[in-house]
Amino acid sequence: MPTVRDDLVLNSAHLSYLLDTAGDGFVVCDAAQSIVLINKQAERIFGYGEGELLGASVQCLMPERYRARHETAFVDRLQDPAGMPIRYVEAHGLRKEETEVPIEVRFTYTPLGDTVYFTGSVRDVTAQVAVREELQRRAKEIERLKDALEQERDYLREEVRTSGRFGDIIGDSPALRMVLAQIEAVAKTNATVLVTGESGVGKELVARAIHTASPRADAPLVKVNCGSIPKGLFESEFFGHRKGAFTGAVRDRVGRFRLAHRGTLFLDEVGEIPFELQAKLLRVLQEQEFEPVGDERTQRVDVRIVAATNRDLPKEVAEGRFREDLFYRLGVFPIAVPPLRERVEDILPLALHFLELAAQELNITRPDVPKSLASRLQSYAWPGNIRELQHVIERASILSGGGPLRAEMLSLPVAQGTARLSSHSSTGSFASRLRASSSAEEAATICAALEEHSGNVQQTARSLGLSRQALYRRMEKHGIPRPQRGDPR
Repeated sequence: MPTVRDDLVLNSAHLSYLLDTAGDGFVVCDAAQSIVLINKQAERIFGYGEGELLGASVQCLMPERYRARHETAFVDRLQDPAGMPIRYVEAHGLRKEETEVPIEVRFTYTPLGDTVYFTGSVRDVTAQVAVREELQRRAKEIERLKDALEQERDYLREEVRTSGRFGDIIGDSPALRMVLAQIEAVAKTNATVLVTGESGVGKELVARAIHTASPRADAPLVKVNCGSIPKGLFESEFFGHRKGAFTGAVRDRVGRFRLAHRGTLFLDEVGEIPFELQAKLLRVLQEQEFEPVGDERTQRVDVRIVAATNRDLPKEVAEGRFREDLFYRLGVFPIAVPPLRERVEDILPLALHFLELAAQELNITRPDVPKSLASRLQSYAWPGNIRELQHVIERASILSGGGPLRAEMLSLPVAQGTARLSSHSSTGSFASRLRASSSAEEAATICAALEEHSGNVQQTARSLGLSRQALYRRMEKHGIPRPQRGDPR
């Protein structure tokens, strides 16, 4: 009970003034739940005019879902009104126009003589709820950004680990100088670049050189290997997804396009993208916008595209395996990287570079290359191109232990080593037959090469001037079965 001076008399006008100037709304109802008193603040909260609610049921101020529970609680309060807990609870009120308003409300027992009344104290907490929801939204956004940064950190760590596997672009052959001139010309533009060439020629190095020389050099260069993405995860990998978008989506994921925002996206092995998914990639390339899986909101990005492939895309288009519009969209500025056998002048500088890298990693003195071995390196056809040269040099460095290199350390077959110079070797024969063959002849050439090498896939690939993976793709195309596990092939 409030403390009041004995000589202070409060009439109904005073009480009305006090109620109408209170910060909370007050709704008083009788034992039949009929409203007998309501102040202006409560009328404002519920959107009613002065006196409109007098005589109405208090249940008209609550949504339908609350009414059954309220009815049960009200009966309990009539039986034991003094035992009512006095506390504010958060709920929703129902306004006159049938909209809901978030409120805090508490009911108290108000005895006046022999009559039982109940008073509901009501606070409009719309502003507080909005602040709380905004804080929750920001907390979720912070968590999303944290996950995105962690993913970008992990991606960039992997990029740092794998970057420079072939060193810088090394060499001074006429064929390479032409490629470098094209890189210099296109780097400062935003043109889409299509880098073509055999496996292992250094297409990724060309992409990195374009990015490094471009105005986007301070932003990320993001790589995605199109051939390694399962069909069902294509959209998630490229565009990201929201938590719960599909089974296994336990958190939000940032796609490669978002990671590459304001930078360069390198689409390696772009010819491996399934035909039915190419239209989705084309739309993003054209519009620079996409929707993450499970999210209807469109995201815009600013991404420069550099694509690479070892496939013959015009042939793929003609045979219906690659969209013509996507091919033209990617091939705005084509750069063909020559195979190592057409860059003979670059073989020795590259070998010396890889020897230096291997010596640093193994903490040994860099071995010299005798003239006889230099000639051997330059006469070999290098079907695996720069990648194969690097692996051969790394293996030879390990075997040398810092001593001089010897021919047996290179593990280059003599017949293979002279293949580029001799038109009579099996290597040269199979490789030239493959380049000149039709689709049916190609299958026959592959089968003949497999038979010639007793089913050894690695040797067959070398004889055809292909990488192992490229040979497997051609075998799959022609329905030639892969060797089974345990098969000597």
